[in-house]
Amino acid sequence: MQVNPTINRLGEQAILLQWDFEISPENLKFLLSVKKYIASNIVKHKIEITNAYNSILINYVNSIESIYSDFERLKTLDFQNIPTEVVASKLYRVPVCYDAEFGLDLELLAKEKSLTIDEIIHLHTAPQYTLYFIGFLPGFLYLGGMDERLKMPRKSEPRASVLKGAVGIAENQTGIYPNSSPAGWQIIGNCPVALFDPKSEPPCPFASGDRIQFYSVSMKKYDEILQEVQAGTYQLTPTYG
Repeated sequence: MQVNPTINRLGEQAILLQWDFEISPENLKFLLSVKKYIASNIVKHKIEITNAYNSILINYVNSIESIYSDFERLKTLDFQNIPTEVVASKLYRVPVCYDAEFGLDLELLAKEKSLTIDEIIHLHTAPQYTLYFIGFLPGFLYLGGMDERLKMPRKSEPRASVLKGAVGIAENQTGIYPNSSPAGWQIIGNCPVALFDPKSEPPCPFASGDRIQFYSVSMKKYDEILQEVQAGTYQLTPTYG
Protein backbone atom coordinates (compact mmCIF):
# COMPACT_ATOMS: atom_id res chain seq x y z
CA MET A 1 0.00 0.00 0.00
CA GLN A 2 1.20 3.50 -0.84
CA VAL A 3 1.58 5.22 2.55
CA ASN A 4 2.74 8.70 1.56
CA PRO A 5 0.16 10.82 -0.28
CA THR A 6 0.48 13.51 -2.90
CA ILE A 7 -0.24 16.78 -1.07
CA ASN A 8 -1.49 19.94 -2.77
CA ARG A 9 -3.05 23.20 -1.72
CA LEU A 10 -6.39 23.99 -3.33
CA GLY A 11 -6.50 27.76 -3.44
CA GLU A 12 -6.16 29.56 -0.13
CA GLN A 13 -8.55 27.52 2.02
CA ALA A 14 -8.02 23.82 1.43
CA ILE A 15 -5.38 21.08 1.34
CA LEU A 16 -5.88 17.83 -0.58
CA LEU A 17 -4.07 14.57 0.26
CA GLN A 18 -4.34 11.84 -2.38
CA TRP A 19 -3.20 8.21 -2.30
CA ASP A 20 -2.84 5.76 -5.15
CA PHE A 21 -4.18 2.58 -3.63
CA GLU A 22 -7.03 0.14 -4.08
CA ILE A 23 -10.43 0.71 -2.54
CA SER A 24 -10.66 -1.67 0.43
CA PRO A 25 -11.85 -1.72 4.06
CA GLU A 26 -8.23 -1.91 5.26
CA ASN A 27 -7.23 1.19 3.31
CA LEU A 28 -10.34 2.94 4.65
CA LYS A 29 -9.15 2.21 8.20
CA PHE A 30 -5.81 3.80 7.31
CA LEU A 31 -7.53 6.89 5.85
CA LEU A 32 -9.73 7.33 8.91
CA SER A 33 -6.70 6.97 11.19
CA VAL A 34 -4.84 9.66 9.22
CA LYS A 35 -7.94 11.85 9.32
CA LYS A 36 -8.15 11.55 13.11
CA TYR A 37 -4.41 12.15 13.53
CA ILE A 38 -4.52 15.33 11.43
CA ALA A 39 -7.49 16.67 13.41
CA SER A 40 -5.76 15.95 16.72
CA ASN A 41 -2.14 16.84 15.96
CA ILE A 42 -1.75 19.07 12.90
CA VAL A 43 -4.50 21.66 12.53
CA LYS A 44 -5.31 24.26 15.19
CA HIS A 45 -8.21 26.20 13.65
CA LYS A 46 -11.81 25.29 12.87
CA ILE A 47 -11.79 23.02 9.85
CA GLU A 48 -13.79 20.40 8.00
CA ILE A 49 -11.98 17.17 7.18
CA THR A 50 -13.67 14.83 4.71
CA ASN A 51 -12.49 11.64 3.08
CA ALA A 52 -13.33 9.91 -0.19
CA TYR A 53 -12.15 6.49 -1.39
CA ASN A 54 -8.47 7.44 -1.51
CA SER A 55 -8.20 11.09 -0.50
CA ILE A 56 -8.63 13.50 2.40
CA LEU A 57 -9.70 17.13 2.02
CA ILE A 58 -8.90 19.65 4.75
CA ASN A 59 -11.12 22.70 4.37
CA TYR A 60 -10.32 25.78 6.46
CA VAL A 61 -13.77 27.11 7.21
CA ASN A 62 -13.16 30.41 8.97
CA SER A 63 -9.40 30.95 9.11
CA ILE A 64 -6.53 30.53 6.68
CA GLU A 65 -3.85 31.78 9.06
CA SER A 66 -2.28 28.37 9.54
CA ILE A 67 -2.84 26.76 6.15
CA TYR A 68 0.73 27.46 5.03
CA SER A 69 2.40 26.04 8.15
CA ASP A 70 0.01 23.07 8.20
CA PHE A 71 0.84 22.38 4.56
CA GLU A 72 4.56 22.29 5.35
CA ARG A 73 4.01 20.04 8.39
CA LEU A 74 1.96 17.61 6.32
CA LYS A 75 4.72 17.42 3.70
CA THR A 76 7.17 16.21 6.36
CA LEU A 77 4.72 13.97 8.24
CA ASP A 78 5.78 10.34 8.63
CA PHE A 79 2.56 8.66 7.52
CA GLN A 80 4.20 5.25 7.91
CA ASN A 81 4.16 5.62 11.69
CA ILE A 82 0.58 6.81 12.09
CA PRO A 83 -1.06 3.90 13.94
CA THR A 84 -4.03 2.34 12.22
CA GLU A 85 -6.80 2.40 14.79
CA VAL A 86 -9.80 0.14 15.13
CA VAL A 87 -12.79 1.83 13.49
CA ALA A 88 -15.78 2.15 15.83
CA SER A 89 -18.11 0.56 13.32
CA LYS A 90 -21.88 0.45 13.67
CA LEU A 91 -24.14 -1.88 11.69
CA TYR A 92 -27.47 -0.55 10.43
CA ARG A 93 -30.23 -2.63 8.87
CA VAL A 94 -31.94 -0.39 6.33
CA PRO A 95 -35.27 -1.14 4.58
CA VAL A 96 -35.60 -0.98 0.79
CA CYS A 97 -38.69 -1.53 -1.33
CA TYR A 98 -37.81 -3.14 -4.67
CA ASP A 99 -41.32 -2.78 -6.11
CA ALA A 100 -41.49 -2.10 -9.86
CA GLU A 101 -42.73 1.42 -9.09
CA PHE A 102 -39.34 2.20 -7.55
CA GLY A 103 -37.04 -0.26 -9.35
CA LEU A 104 -36.82 1.70 -12.58
CA ASP A 105 -33.85 -0.30 -13.88
CA LEU A 106 -34.56 -3.69 -12.34
CA GLU A 107 -35.72 -5.23 -15.61
CA LEU A 108 -32.73 -3.83 -17.49
CA LEU A 109 -30.37 -5.19 -14.84
CA ALA A 110 -32.10 -8.59 -14.89
CA LYS A 111 -31.77 -8.77 -18.68
CA GLU A 112 -28.12 -7.65 -18.73
CA LYS A 113 -27.09 -10.06 -15.98
CA SER A 114 -29.34 -13.01 -16.91
CA LEU A 115 -30.82 -12.94 -13.42
CA THR A 116 -34.35 -12.90 -12.07
CA ILE A 117 -35.51 -9.87 -10.12
CA ASP A 118 -35.73 -12.03 -6.99
CA GLU A 119 -32.08 -13.04 -7.52
CA ILE A 120 -31.07 -9.40 -7.87
CA ILE A 121 -32.85 -8.53 -4.62
CA HIS A 122 -31.16 -11.45 -2.85
CA LEU A 123 -27.71 -10.43 -4.12
CA HIS A 124 -28.28 -6.80 -3.15
CA THR A 125 -29.52 -7.54 0.38
CA ALA A 126 -26.98 -10.25 1.25
CA PRO A 127 -23.78 -8.20 1.92
CA GLN A 128 -22.88 -5.95 4.80
CA TYR A 129 -21.72 -2.89 2.87
CA THR A 130 -18.93 -0.63 4.09
CA LEU A 131 -19.71 3.09 4.11
CA TYR A 132 -16.62 4.68 2.58
CA PHE A 133 -17.73 8.31 2.53
CA ILE A 134 -20.68 10.69 2.29
CA GLY A 135 -21.17 13.06 -0.69
CA PHE A 136 -21.93 14.31 -3.53
CA LEU A 137 -25.21 15.37 -1.92
CA PRO A 138 -25.46 15.78 1.88
CA GLY A 139 -26.29 12.31 3.16
CA PHE A 140 -25.47 10.41 -0.06
CA LEU A 141 -23.90 7.13 1.07
CA TYR A 142 -21.14 5.57 -1.05
CA LEU A 143 -21.25 1.87 -0.17
CA GLY A 144 -18.65 -0.72 -1.17
CA GLY A 145 -18.73 -4.50 -1.00
CA MET A 146 -21.45 -5.16 -3.56
CA ASP A 147 -21.62 -8.56 -5.23
CA GLU A 148 -19.68 -8.43 -8.51
CA ARG A 149 -22.62 -10.05 -10.32
CA LEU A 150 -24.56 -6.78 -9.93
CA LYS A 151 -21.82 -4.54 -11.32
CA MET A 152 -23.28 -2.11 -13.89
CA PRO A 153 -22.00 1.10 -15.48
CA ARG A 154 -23.68 4.43 -14.94
CA LYS A 155 -26.43 5.35 -17.36
CA SER A 156 -25.21 6.94 -20.60
CA GLU A 157 -27.88 9.63 -20.16
CA PRO A 158 -28.67 10.55 -16.54
CA ARG A 159 -32.26 10.98 -15.46
CA ALA A 160 -33.36 14.56 -14.83
CA SER A 161 -34.71 13.53 -11.43
CA VAL A 162 -35.28 10.52 -9.17
CA LEU A 163 -37.32 10.24 -6.00
CA LYS A 164 -35.87 10.92 -2.58
CA GLY A 165 -34.58 7.62 -1.22
CA ALA A 166 -33.80 6.09 -4.64
CA VAL A 167 -31.37 3.17 -4.30
CA GLY A 168 -28.90 2.87 -7.15
CA ILE A 169 -25.99 0.91 -8.55
CA ALA A 170 -22.97 2.32 -10.41
CA GLU A 171 -20.01 0.13 -11.31
CA ASN A 172 -19.16 -1.88 -8.14
CA GLN A 173 -20.85 0.43 -5.63
CA THR A 174 -24.35 1.07 -4.39
CA GLY A 175 -25.88 4.11 -2.73
CA ILE A 176 -29.01 6.01 -1.74
CA TYR A 177 -30.11 9.42 -3.01
CA PRO A 178 -31.04 11.41 0.14
CA ASN A 179 -33.17 13.87 -1.83
CA SER A 180 -34.80 14.17 -5.22
CA SER A 181 -32.05 15.01 -7.69
CA PRO A 182 -30.62 14.22 -11.13
CA ALA A 183 -29.23 10.68 -11.18
CA GLY A 184 -26.91 8.69 -13.40
CA TRP A 185 -27.01 5.45 -11.40
CA GLN A 186 -29.13 2.39 -12.18
CA ILE A 187 -32.16 2.65 -9.88
CA ILE A 188 -33.38 -0.60 -8.31
CA GLY A 189 -35.48 0.42 -5.29
CA ASN A 190 -36.33 3.06 -2.72
CA CYS A 191 -35.48 3.55 0.95
CA PRO A 192 -38.08 5.31 3.17
CA VAL A 193 -35.56 6.23 5.89
CA ALA A 194 -34.38 9.85 6.17
CA LEU A 195 -30.63 10.00 5.49
CA PHE A 196 -30.08 13.69 6.12
CA ASP A 197 -31.89 16.19 8.34
CA PRO A 198 -30.22 19.60 8.82
CA LYS A 199 -32.28 20.07 12.00
CA SER A 200 -30.80 16.96 13.64
CA GLU A 201 -27.45 16.59 15.38
CA PRO A 202 -25.68 15.05 13.63
CA PRO A 203 -27.60 15.78 10.40
CA CYS A 204 -26.62 12.36 9.02
CA PRO A 205 -26.72 9.38 11.41
CA PHE A 206 -24.05 7.46 9.48
CA ALA A 207 -20.26 7.85 9.41
CA SER A 208 -17.41 6.51 7.30
CA GLY A 209 -16.55 3.00 8.46
CA ASP A 210 -20.11 2.08 9.40
CA ARG A 211 -21.73 -0.97 7.81
CA ILE A 212 -25.14 -1.14 6.20
CA GLN A 213 -27.22 -4.16 5.27
CA PHE A 214 -30.40 -3.73 3.27
CA TYR A 215 -33.52 -5.79 3.81
CA SER A 216 -36.44 -6.04 1.41
CA VAL A 217 -39.87 -4.71 2.40
CA SER A 218 -43.23 -4.78 0.65
CA MET A 219 -44.93 -1.64 -0.61
CA LYS A 220 -47.32 -1.84 2.37
CA LYS A 221 -44.45 -2.00 4.87
CA TYR A 222 -42.65 0.77 2.99
CA ASP A 223 -45.69 3.04 3.41
CA GLU A 224 -45.90 2.20 7.12
CA ILE A 225 -42.22 3.05 7.68
CA LEU A 226 -42.56 6.24 5.64
CA GLN A 227 -45.47 7.36 7.81
CA GLU A 228 -43.38 6.74 10.94
CA VAL A 229 -40.47 8.69 9.45
CA GLN A 230 -42.74 11.61 8.60
CA ALA A 231 -44.25 11.52 12.10
CA GLY A 232 -40.79 11.46 13.68
CA THR A 233 -41.38 8.15 15.45
CA TYR A 234 -39.19 5.85 13.35
CA GLN A 235 -35.97 4.73 15.06
CA LEU A 236 -33.00 3.47 13.07
CA THR A 237 -31.12 1.61 15.80
CA PRO A 238 -27.61 0.31 15.07
CA THR A 239 -25.79 -2.65 16.53
CA TYR A 240 -22.09 -2.47 17.37
CA GLY A 241 -19.07 -4.61 16.69
